[in-house]
Amino acid sequence: MGKVTGFMEYQRLKEASEQPQARKKHYKEFVVHLNDDQAKVQGARCMDCGIPFCNNGCPVNNIIPDWNDLVFRGNYQEALAVLHSTNNFPEFTGKVCPAPCETACTLGINDDPVGIKSIEHFIIEKGWENGWVEPQPAAKKTGKKVAVVGSGPAGLAAAQQLARAGHDVTVFEKADRIGGLLRYGIPDFKMEKSHIDRRIKQMEAEGVQFKTGVLVGKDFPANVNNWAKKTVTPEQLDKEFDAVVLSGGAESPRDLPVPGRELKGVHFAMDFLPQQNKVVAGDKVKDQLSAAGKHVVVIGGGDTGSDCVGTSNRHGAASVTQFELLPQPPEQENKPLVWPYWPTKLRTSSSHEEGCERDWAVATKRLEGKGGKVEKLIAARVEWKDGKMQEVPDSEFEMKADLVLLAMGFVSPVAQVLEAFGVDKDARGNAKATTDGEGCYQTSVAKVFAAGDMRRGQSLVVWAIREGRQCARAVDEFLMGSSVLPR
Repeated sequence: MGKVTGFMEYQRLKEASEQPQARKKHYKEFVVHLNDDQAKVQGARCMDCGIPFCNNGCPVNNIIPDWNDLVFRGNYQEALAVLHSTNNFPEFTGKVCPAPCETACTLGINDDPVGIKSIEHFIIEKGWENGWVEPQPAAKKTGKKVAVVGSGPAGLAAAQQLARAGHDVTVFEKADRIGGLLRYGIPDFKMEKSHIDRRIKQMEAEGVQFKTGVLVGKDFPANVNNWAKKTVTPEQLDKEFDAVVLSGGAESPRDLPVPGRELKGVHFAMDFLPQQNKVVAGDKVKDQLSAAGKHVVVIGGGDTGSDCVGTSNRHGAASVTQFELLPQPPEQENKPLVWPYWPTKLRTSSSHEEGCERDWAVATKRLEGKGGKVEKLIAARVEWKDGKMQEVPDSEFEMKADLVLLAMGFVSPVAQVLEAFGVDKDARGNAKATTDGEGCYQTSVAKVFAAGDMRRGQSLVVWAIREGRQCARAVDEFLMGSSVLPR
């Protein structure tokens, strides 16, 4: 490495951000990427550990020590090339990835890990600022046509890789804009949608066609079908395309089967969050769900719940409380026990910093209200014994709740898509397909492949990108007999 003793000389530097009370007044990003001098110092902390566990900790296997060194030396354009060699969209992961690479950093065993995510963020922003991110159209067309169903990170990654291999790629999206859950799941204050838009322009220049408002499948429930203006059947895709990639998100939310669930004011997180994203984009949303002046209870302690917290605070909620069923995790993990794997520990998001009461080991028993509208939530403390959850005696309590948001994760993709194609499903309701060996990413139906949440279930953006890239290689091999695309 360029600075052999850098990890002993320099401290980790967190990216600067706007103060919580100020950023709650808008929906723009508030994190500022490192400047040149800061990035050089942070790159110098990479310790040339010999076995870079960060590479394996990263789902896309980013070549992290190499671009750390290049940033330290000021070779930003080369660093960008190395970064892009494994990740099609580092601006997405540089903003919303939880950074499992940093968990695996060797320096993190007894010190703060290298700020890998902040360096990644710096590199890609440097690339856009200098015009280094350019279309890479294929030198030669293959004449093969591929349909990609779903325009989230898996679908976009697969589409871009397949287009660069020379195939004619068409992406179908049921929503009115491209981006999937990147567009309508992640709030703008975490990732502004201009980042998606500029990638779409790049991909269009590479030959990818995008069709929005198109639902692929049939017999969908009304809450799914209300996005689309047109329906395309699997039979139509089979007739027109040489291969089909199913890359939709895991959009079937986990419900809360308790008395009072039917009351007005109880909604899934993904009914609440997309509406605000549409408003930020300039749309008018009829009867928009609003947290303004309300006592909000968010059920679910993950990222989606955190996004509900941040959005509710920006609406001007009277109070925001977030419940988690599991016990409160430790503030510091046992590193000798869990390194280099992802640890269970207390994580405080930027939305939590903006104002939120958090409580753990809480189970909702029922919801109550008047006139058909929720007014309060009845809950109880729980404890775990012998792997089983038990209610703590005499622990029942109630709290005011004008808006209850269910953010307890997603159980599977929308079943109607897989059923329409007739593909086999695994025990969790995902498309059944392997990731290794001959026929990887192929479903039980000829010509039909699956990647991302559609295959592995609810997961991270970085995992979706990995699966999209690997699936693209599998499709290319299927169509051409071999492939030069990277896995």
